[in-house]
Amino acid sequence: MTVVVFGSINMDLVVRTPRLPAPAETITGHEFFTAPGGKGANQAVAAARLGAPTRMVGRVGGDAFGQELRQNLTATGADVSAVFTDSTISSGVAVIAVDDQAQNTIIIVPGANGNVGDDDLGRLESGLIGAKVLLLQLEVPLPAVVAAARLAHQHGLTVVLDPAPAQELPAELFMLVDIITPNEVEAGQLVGVAVKTPADAARAARMLLNLGVKTVIIKMGALGVLYAETEREPTFVPAFEVQAVDTVAAGDAFNGGLATALVEGHDLPEAVRWGAAAGALSATKMGAQPSMPGRAEFEAFLKTQAN
Repeated sequence: MTVVVFGSINMDLVVRTPRLPAPAETITGHEFFTAPGGKGANQAVAAARLGAPTRMVGRVGGDAFGQELRQNLTATGADVSAVFTDSTISSGVAVIAVDDQAQNTIIIVPGANGNVGDDDLGRLESGLIGAKVLLLQLEVPLPAVVAAARLAHQHGLTVVLDPAPAQELPAELFMLVDIITPNEVEAGQLVGVAVKTPADAARAARMLLNLGVKTVIIKMGALGVLYAETEREPTFVPAFEVQAVDTVAAGDAFNGGLATALVEGHDLPEAVRWGAAAGALSATKMGAQPSMPGRAEFEAFLKTQAN
């Protein structure tokens, strides 16, 4: 069984700084580096490093970043045969500032990701045979995301949507999604209520379930994770305790861990645990894709947490 990821592929331009600047303020950072990113590619790398057969569907530009992004995905074991090189535009980039408290701000320039459309959907559909999970995000055009969910639903896959960056979603998409995985801010934006506590998250989860989603998982950072299904009471799981240095891709690591567990046949509570462990480990390292844990590190971490 395969994890298929349909989404964005970016190059991240990362600055480390003591604190995040206020509007119109110039401050001095203390480190700069580039790292492959994009929520789609991050999730593909997360699943591939954990051992799931993974296929990435998306676009890179006809520039040096595009070549590097494709090579990096290949090096992690992901299948990139459905990654198209769009020579008409640059690769997507994300400009990221990370402060000493591991908080961040992100500016995304879509580049080739903004051209994802019908041709990419054709490449997606040809790769759905034998797949079990489709991971979606919102860094490519929304009509393409909805169409991808529709195709995967028709083929009987489990459709997992990470609704980031948050935006208004059509009613049809909620009906096509099996699992939605917002963080607390995104959950609040989707339902129009603030989500700051597990009780808030439970309320938001019920509202999302009423929209037609089968399962809701709300990622609450250092607090933990709340998950809910239509006919069960919401369950809150406290976060694993780690020393966070960069939370940029922790949510993507979560989705990669979740998908890997589902492909391997685990039930929802264990899949949530896998996601939380992958996210926690990711937060202990700098960068997006470089922070994704390998299987040996992941299993060792889970073993220590079981004791």
